[in-house]
Amino acid sequence: MSDVPPHVTELAERRARARADRDYAGADALRDDIEAEGWAVRDTDDGFELAPRPSFKVWPTVSSVPVTGAGGRPPERSAEAGLRPEGHGIPASTNRDTDAGTGRDAAVGTVEAGGETRAGEPAGTGGAAAGAGRGASADVGRGDAPDAERVAAAAEPGARPEGVGQLDAERIGEAEAAPRPRPEGAELLGRSDDVERAPERMVSSQLLWDASLAVSRVDEEVTPVEGRKPMTSPTVTVGLVVDGWPDDLRECVRALLTHTDAKIVALDLGDVDGSGAVLQELADADPERIQAWHVAETPHWRGGTAGWGESRNKLLELDDSDVHVVMETSTVLDGDAITPLVEALSDKVSAAGWKGVDPGEDRREWKDAGPGDVRAVLGHLFAVRRDAALSVGGFPSGARYYRNADLEFSLTIPGNVVALGDELPVHEGRHRGYHDVDPEYRERESHRTYERVLRLLGSP
Repeated sequence: MSDVPPHVTELAERRARARADRDYAGADALRDDIEAEGWAVRDTDDGFELAPRPSFKVWPTVSSVPVTGAGGRPPERSAEAGLRPEGHGIPASTNRDTDAGTGRDAAVGTVEAGGETRAGEPAGTGGAAAGAGRGASADVGRGDAPDAERVAAAAEPGARPEGVGQLDAERIGEAEAAPRPRPEGAELLGRSDDVERAPERMVSSQLLWDASLAVSRVDEEVTPVEGRKPMTSPTVTVGLVVDGWPDDLRECVRALLTHTDAKIVALDLGDVDGSGAVLQELADADPERIQAWHVAETPHWRGGTAGWGESRNKLLELDDSDVHVVMETSTVLDGDAITPLVEALSDKVSAAGWKGVDPGEDRREWKDAGPGDVRAVLGHLFAVRRDAALSVGGFPSGARYYRNADLEFSLTIPGNVVALGDELPVHEGRHRGYHDVDPEYRERESHRTYERVLRLLGSP
């Protein structure tokens, strides 16, 4: 920061003191003063960093990115306090430091699954029974309060192609208000073969899906019902977390634009290696298809504070489509791989992915599986009904790193999960999120998330 004017450094120091005193309004005003001088401030573990202000808007944190309505555009200025807007079903993540320094980052076994090593059972955990008494970390970030806006929208007769009506909207609200503990045992609550034990979870997602998305079989003739709007194909948005590697990002986005009609919502974490600038360049070139958001926070795996689960949930909040697609920037389409995933979804199938895996008998290994029904899909590429994802509070916000978080999400979502496998026209370049991450960090965070996976599986 040797080239930073002294008066800008002084503003940043005053802002740091304001944040320490929890004077967020004052800190917000000082950030604006710094930006007016042509500089951007980024918070770090050691204090702050100053860099020339980019040409695009940068929000301070993931949680401060505003959601003014599903898929809404941002207001003029950010909220330094970093509070999530009210009226959304995904609670703010407050657990970035969960389990930090507890000594539970023991060695883990590894197995091959989907082309990369996956963490097995943490050494010395004793399986699910041992994990059950370790507090509520597995349930952190799952909301129990009903989403009033979503219930109201469902009750509005013209809100969806097939409005579910006030009675069904009330049932959705009751289902969302009920406590939703995560399943403990080999059988997963909410699966289509276990609806009787947890009917409210399938009710909330089935009502919404049946109302507007029961079109997965596009060749099936549909007879319009008099007085109702004709059913339409589900809308689709691909969510991208941008955490570096601008060349990979460019290739991934260009393939999406070439081979699909899907929209893209992307969250840039810290403009690492100029990837945020590349994202903005792509968004400026095709604003109808690409929505770009930028935050000053850098990824947790790079030593920052932005976690995978929190970032994924923000993308889910910013999306207003029927189907939300999780995709990594190392994944590249060779054709339209999105439409087959969307067509695989139905009132009974909540998620459809490229690579599927099943656990071994001892619950400590995961093996490639599919095509067909699987227990989990990997985060390289999968589509999920957005209403189903919201019904469980979104992605596991306690996951600071992606690895095993895709397994955790698959095990908690209601309905069936399927994988399409090699029939999809898609390939993967170098999987940066795995191969280019510090191995010690990778295993520690993988272990941390896998403890929750074991509880969901009910390890013997």
